[in-house]
Amino acid sequence: MIYGLYLSASGVLTNSYRQDVIANNIANAETVGFKRDLALFQERLTEAQDRRFRGGGMGGTGSNGAQTNDLLEALGGGVFAAPTAIDTKSGELEPTGNNLDLAIEGNEGYFMVQDHEGSARLTRAGSFMVDDNGNLILSHSGDKVLDANRKPIILDGALQAQTDVTKDGQITQAGQPMARVGLFDVKDVSQLTKRGQMLLDHPDVATLPASTAQLRSGAVERANVDPTTELSLLMDAQRQLEANANMIRYQDQTLGKLVNEVGKI
Repeated sequence: MIYGLYLSASGVLTNSYRQDVIANNIANAETVGFKRDLALFQERLTEAQDRRFRGGGMGGTGSNGAQTNDLLEALGGGVFAAPTAIDTKSGELEPTGNNLDLAIEGNEGYFMVQDHEGSARLTRAGSFMVDDNGNLILSHSGDKVLDANRKPIILDGALQAQTDVTKDGQITQAGQPMARVGLFDVKDVSQLTKRGQMLLDHPDVATLPASTAQLRSGAVERANVDPTTELSLLMDAQRQLEANANMIRYQDQTLGKLVNEVGKI
């Protein structure tokens, strides 16, 4: 009976975590460059299985003499919440009419920016502007956009109307070449981690190779979140959470009867 309570409690905790992840995706459905998170889980081994995996005892008793039960072993040990993964699929491209807004076509390629701490980060958010010092920056955070040589891009803010960006990232102002937007490839996207403000970190960010991805000027990449899909996943998580919570209540009631009524006999 207690074993069933533990299994149901793990179901409540993991689905509560799943709800939080999905709710955050929905909240950022209109955020430029946002990449949805995937709530992942892993199976929890039973105590006897864990001992066997670690080289403990076999059969009916473990290495410490604890008894096992074939029926309970078949039920498994529940689930654990695993670290979230990032869905790196590209979102839809939305025209903005701002010639400094850039969108990367396809799934490959990332902009590189310098955050306020001086660290290099990656992003797919291409809503840019020129600050008072002439730096090309992310409009929502002020982080400096880096060129192909990982240096800040300096432009003339007075010539924004005469600024053009080609598909390969070459920036010209009044027909004069100024800089080339840096685009970088990430071969193993599983190593990407979020740092807030639509920024991503990678352990090898300093040595990432250049990307051959194409840019589209005057557009931004929308979040790769489908609100309809996320809402259906949210309702499924709610149903599973409620089912596990009900199982806890039923088992608690049964345990109460066992203690209070059967114990009188």
